Parts: sequence; C-alpha cells; structure tokens
Amino acid sequence: MSEFIIEGGHTLSGEITPQGAKNEALQVISAVLLSDCPVTIKNIPEISDVVNLIALLEAMGVDVVRHAKGHYTFTAKNIDAAYLESEDFTRRCARLRGSVLVVGPLLTRLGRAWFAKPGGDKIGRRKVDTHIQGMLNLGATLGYDDSRHAYKLDMPEGQHLKGCYMLLDEASVTGTANIIMAATMAQGDTTIYNAACEPYLQQLCHLLTAMGVEIDGIGSNLVTVHGTGGRLLHGADHTVLPDMIEIGSFIAMAAITRSSLTIRDVSIRNLGIIPEAFRRLGIDVEERGDDLFIPAKESYVIEKALDGSVLTIADAPWPGISPDLLSVMLVAAVQCSGSVLIHQKMFESRLFFVDHLIEMGAQIILCDPHRAVVIGLDHKVDLHPAFTKSPDIRAGMAMLLAAMSAPGRSVIGGIEQIDRGYEDIDTRLNALGAHITRRDSEE
Repeated sequence: MSEFIIEGGHTLSGEITPQGAKNEALQVISAVLLSDCPVTIKNIPEISDVVNLIALLEAMGVDVVRHAKGHYTFTAKNIDAAYLESEDFTRRCARLRGSVLVVGPLLTRLGRAWFAKPGGDKIGRRKVDTHIQGMLNLGATLGYDDSRHAYKLDMPEGQHLKGCYMLLDEASVTGTANIIMAATMAQGDTTIYNAACEPYLQQLCHLLTAMGVEIDGIGSNLVTVHGTGGRLLHGADHTVLPDMIEIGSFIAMAAITRSSLTIRDVSIRNLGIIPEAFRRLGIDVEERGDDLFIPAKESYVIEKALDGSVLTIADAPWPGISPDLLSVMLVAAVQCSGSVLIHQKMFESRLFFVDHLIEMGAQIILCDPHRAVVIGLDHKVDLHPAFTKSPDIRAGMAMLLAAMSAPGRSVIGGIEQIDRGYEDIDTRLNALGAHITRRDSEE
C-alpha cells in the first residue's frame, strides 16, 4: 500500500501534455485478438489497468513487443486456448475491469469465452447484462460455472456468430465496444441501435476499419458492422487519443489552485462540451491551436440558469458529460463563487467521497447518493489538510486536487487506485510546481 504526501497551497505554472486515453487503450488493445497479424498502437498510457490487460494478453499467448514508452506491437497469432480454461485466467479477469473487453474478440474468433464477474472500482453497480445480451443476440449460448464464479459463452463447433439487428437496453460504452468486436467476424451484418458513440468508441471503429472491417454509422447511435464470416482481420497501425478525463482534471486543478496552465495537444475536436462545461463554472478555457490555456483568476463565478435558478451539471451519454468528469468538476466548484448541483446519474456510490471534502472545510450538501449541492468558498476560506484514502480512480484524483489547494500537509492512502487511471501523476504535477511525495505507507 502506497500513499501520497502533499504539501498544499502552492501555485502551479507551466505546460503539461495529457496521457493517452485509458478507456480507448483498453478497447483497441483487446481488438488485437481479432487478427493474427501485427497491430501497432502508439500513445498507450502505461497505467496499472492497461499494463495488467497487456499482461493478460501475454498470458493468453499474444506476442507483445514494447518499442518505446507507450509504443507497442501486438501479434495474436497463437492464442493458448487451454489457458482460457484455467483458473488463473478467470482470476486475472475477475481482478481487472477492462478484461470484459476480451470477451467479444475471443467469442467470435474461438467460438467460446469465459466471462468472469469483472473487478474495478467500488462505485456502484456496473452491469454486464448489455454485453451478454448482445452476444446472445448474435447466437451464443450462456452457461454459468459455480466453482469458477464465471459465465461461459459458447458457439457450436465450426459455427460462427450470425449478424442481426439489436436494440441495446442502455448506451453502454464497453457493451457497445464488445458487441462491435464480436460482430466483426460474424456472418452477415449486425445493426446496433442505441449504440454508444464516444470518441474512444469511434477510435475503436476506425482501427477495426483499418484492419479490414466495413462499419457504417461511426459516431452515431446506429452502427452497422459488416461481418467477415469468420475471416481474421489484418494488421494496422493506430494512435490513441489524449485522455479527456485527464484534460478535465487539469482544468479543475488550475482553478482550485488558482494557477495558469497550458494543456498541450488535447485534440480539441474530440473534447465535445467539456471546455464549455468548465466555462459554466466560471473557469476561462482558451483554445490556442490544439492547446488549452487556463488563466489564473481572482474569482471563478458559477453561472446561473437563465431563470435564475442554481446551475445543474449532470452526466449523460456522449455528447453529454462523462460521469468520470463529475468528481473533478465538483472539486473545482468548491473554490468557485456561487452554487451548483452535481447530479451523478450513473453510479450510486460515486459521490460518497464528498464526506472527505466536507471534513476539509468544503460546503457541500449531499442530497442523496446521486446529487450534491456545492456552495463555493470563492477562495476566501482555505481547505484544511486531510488524512484520507482514495476510494476510486476519479475520486482519488479529486481528493489529490483538493489536497494541493489546502495549505499544509495532507496524506492520501490507497493511491494504487489513482495509478490505475493516471500515469506518473506525482512526477508530472511536481514539474508544474506541486509538492507531492510518494512513499510506502509501512514507512
């Protein structure tokens, strides 16, 4: 168990470049299983969730070559089918949320796949029903092994998945990605309505297109995949987009520490309404080419709704605000002027970390598991240092930002959670003027 020691109250300055997008990386790395040719991917974030997925693929028999930091070539020529039946495979999958994304590729390529109850954040229910129902729609059969606590999806020997029309019960990003990957080698066309359409899912579709699959409707909620009828895909090169959640975290960091900051190479056209959402909190977000500049201000004034009521910021499927952003937006609002209602619709436990912020002196009313009202302090009152633990990736980052704004010494434990989503975050923030020390908590 490791922890961060933060000496807060320091102003930051300089430039920072966001890492590659975690959520995209998990998808495109899983897609290499659809080919027996080399697939080269650049700008992979070397964070624990991604590194663990790469290790899982290596254990499955995928040849992995690391050319440089974030630059890998994957060749899934010889998949060890026997390993997929092992307890070790099930155990690894259960510990790693991203492992759910290998199900679709394995099912369509090998005709079977184990589906362990996936791990990850304890932020509320994360259903896999959409994934499983999509596979069943394509012709798979479902069983459950009590001894392994895992589902098994099967196709009859020598048969392939069959394309069909399906309407998803929710616009699940990972569910859509899984179904699209499964459909690539199916017989016939698969049309998915109510599909997720996030930029990272679009990137997956662009990679699959480069690998030889025809896909219509990329970027919309109606996607059609023209299956290859069992033919393996060929190799391709791909570059992962910058991580929009990290970009949002840096915008929030500039505001809560009242700092000027330049965020380089953000791929503005793929950020959607994220810059505008932060502007509604009174944060100036200036676009300079493909960079964002956040100037320091004395006061960040939260907008009111046109009728004068309190501003509401809520998550929604793309092009709405990602639920992953709400934690850092809430922290940014703590030191703004005015009030805002943060409505976290998707996960019922994700706002519980606000108790730690309240202990630090933030004025927050937790209305219920999904809603919190933030009454901004307007930098007139400093937050207190804290001794706390990271409950999940995004809340952990939010707590780190709060600690950076609080004069004095804070300690955040369980930073393995933060490491799952943010690469070398202490080193990168220290380069901007932060004072963050990493140490083993046993010391």
